[in-house]
Amino acid sequence: MAVEEEGLRVFQSVKIKIGEAKNLPTYPGPNKMRDCYCTVNLDREEVFRTKIVEKSLCPFYGEDFYCEIPRSFRHLSFYIFDRDVFRRDSIIGKVAIQKEDLPKYHNRDTWFQLQHVDADSEVQGKVHLELRLSEVITDTGVVCHKLATRILECQGLPIVNGQCDPYATVTLAGPYRSEAKKTKVKKRTDNPQFDEVFYFEVTRPCSYSRKSHFDFEEEDVDKLEIRVDLWNASNLKFGDEFLGELRVPLNVLRQSSCYEAWYFLQPRDNGSKSLKPGDLGSLRLNVVYTEDHVFSSDYYSSLRDLLLRSADVEPVSASAAHVLGEVCREKQEAAVPLVRFFLHYGRVVPFISAIANAEVQRTQDPNTIFRGNSLTSKCIDETMKLAGMHYLHVTLKPTIEEICQSHKSCEIDPVKLKDGENLENNMENLRQYVDRIFHVITKSGVSCPTVMCDIFFSLREAAAKRFQDDLDVRYTAVSGFIFLRFFAPAILSPNLFQLTPHHTDPQTSRTLTLISKTIQTLGSLSKSKSASFKESYMAAFYEFFNEQKYADAVKNFLDLISSSGRRDPKSIEQPILLKEGFMIKRAQGRKRFGMKNFKKRWFRLTNHEFTYQKSKGDQPLCSIPIENILAVEGLEEESFKMKNMFQVIQPERALYIQANNCVEAKAWIDILTKVSQCNKKRLTVYHPSAYLNGHWLCCRASSDTAPGCSPCTGGLPANIQLDIDGDRETERIYSLFNSYMSKLEKMQAVSAVGLGLERTFVLLWRACRAELSVCELRHAWPPVPSCSLG
Repeated sequence: MAVEEEGLRVFQSVKIKIGEAKNLPTYPGPNKMRDCYCTVNLDREEVFRTKIVEKSLCPFYGEDFYCEIPRSFRHLSFYIFDRDVFRRDSIIGKVAIQKEDLPKYHNRDTWFQLQHVDADSEVQGKVHLELRLSEVITDTGVVCHKLATRILECQGLPIVNGQCDPYATVTLAGPYRSEAKKTKVKKRTDNPQFDEVFYFEVTRPCSYSRKSHFDFEEEDVDKLEIRVDLWNASNLKFGDEFLGELRVPLNVLRQSSCYEAWYFLQPRDNGSKSLKPGDLGSLRLNVVYTEDHVFSSDYYSSLRDLLLRSADVEPVSASAAHVLGEVCREKQEAAVPLVRFFLHYGRVVPFISAIANAEVQRTQDPNTIFRGNSLTSKCIDETMKLAGMHYLHVTLKPTIEEICQSHKSCEIDPVKLKDGENLENNMENLRQYVDRIFHVITKSGVSCPTVMCDIFFSLREAAAKRFQDDLDVRYTAVSGFIFLRFFAPAILSPNLFQLTPHHTDPQTSRTLTLISKTIQTLGSLSKSKSASFKESYMAAFYEFFNEQKYADAVKNFLDLISSSGRRDPKSIEQPILLKEGFMIKRAQGRKRFGMKNFKKRWFRLTNHEFTYQKSKGDQPLCSIPIENILAVEGLEEESFKMKNMFQVIQPERALYIQANNCVEAKAWIDILTKVSQCNKKRLTVYHPSAYLNGHWLCCRASSDTAPGCSPCTGGLPANIQLDIDGDRETERIYSLFNSYMSKLEKMQAVSAVGLGLERTFVLLWRACRAELSVCELRHAWPPVPSCSLG
């Protein structure tokens, strides 16, 4: 989701590694240990929570979190909580990084001191305030001045516990007086519109003589101020929550009797005293924040066209895309935007086929084919990650979840056996797990995404043509990717592929490591299997699988996923769970006299239906077949004064749902859109607001069946499980060329002596210069080289 900013689309994303905390304060009890977890917050809205590490003052989390940030924010915050099963979990401390400071810590491990948390450390947002001073003559003839304080609106207040119910208190304060007044509470909004006026009498000294224009006497100016405090109304026994304050001295009215301005909220001057540095411990984080400023498509036309021609350039090493891979410090840096770019425009298979064929031609030994971290390998890895994530979940997730839940002992290293464990029993447990995972992988070929199959076909053909005497190379060229770089890493670290919500416990992690090693060797088709293991116990265990049926199953699987034809896989009868969790939904009004209220429900999405029930495991209260979902869109906040809402539109009605936070809302919208994108009756227009009180709030149409007034957001490309913005990826590629300009110049300098890049450089300079000419905000490029096109 992009944030509009001065004609640009601004895309924000963050990748976070939450490492560990250390030296947390002891619990004030006999045990002294704590059960701690860490949350990630955009300002005060929680978007991620780690597992709970029990009985530790130095908890290790080791968890990764990535998200597209769908709104503006001021702070990226991390809170350490101590779990309490009887009361509210208590906050130990926090780390708050201002948005503008994020580049300081870009992609490096940093220890942050935990800071004390109270109401005064949680301030954000701003207030629109107007002050007006008028002369008043009382009944006794005394000249006074009446101050009108108008609270117009606020913006960007923090969301507390999923919502914000703000109100303001306005106080005229001086050395000997304090008069306070209060606005109405505005429900469920972090941008309240108050527009309330409060009047205060400001008495003048007796020596004051009435004039048409007056000036404040200096001692009066310094004595009085207006203070505005913002609060979040709460029904909890802990009382209303302080959101921030501002103080405006009346000397702002010296030059004019009217003053209007926006003010950022500030902490209270008498806030809690912070503890000494280090008293609360510290937290190790690695944060990568990315902000892409994207223009309209026209600005990228020259560079886009040049990149799209890369697959047809002879040789491919002279293409613009390949040049990017050569100048980047790491191949991964170029592979990520290139793959996303070519996926979006449907050209990823020709491009990868071209660079793979070139790499095969340079390879001398079939045993080393695609073994390096080349541009080809990185591009195929990225394609599998994007196009194959759903395939990975369908294939592995049920078995991985069972392994995590069963906790069977599978240790086969005699040195690491615990007291009471039996080596033979452990070997049998591990053998059963390996057999099950091997079976689900080798039987999953029909579900492999088409784009992956097409790439594997091109790898197979290129390898077989290059090494005609090696009959196995057509298999090893593919197995090195699908087993070694796709399935094996997912088994080893399932949390990195969203197969598990958190890191697994040490025993389960050890089991998965042993399974991953065995599966990797089974899929490699190496001629000497036992020799591939460094450990003797692994070589002994592998004897269970040293049968021809396993090699035949691998070859049949590889034949299927690298075949040239596009298949129509049979429909899967067993429903596949895609996503589930608690959300709040509005009653759909199916009953004639039913109340249209909001209730918390457990939602469950499979590839067959979208359901909700009271609690997890209950019978569904409502089931929506996937083919009945006509659109999934966001819902404007003003509809119900609730944030993070979206709508699932059906033929006769729409289901209105509120997610827990903005990241969860986007995730649900994305996955619901993906599973329903091929429905034949999908809508092209929709209503962005709700139908209330006899009309649509967005277009005021009175009929509840009136066609939508806004175009639906675009569907996702078939077979690709990610929403890709082509202009955003082109902007990323442009930025990479720009950042490596010195290396480009060096390559250009030597291109005349045999690299064959002269024409590419001329076109590349022109494409980038054409883009530069439409945007003065960009960094200056060197002059276009005076080369002939030839």
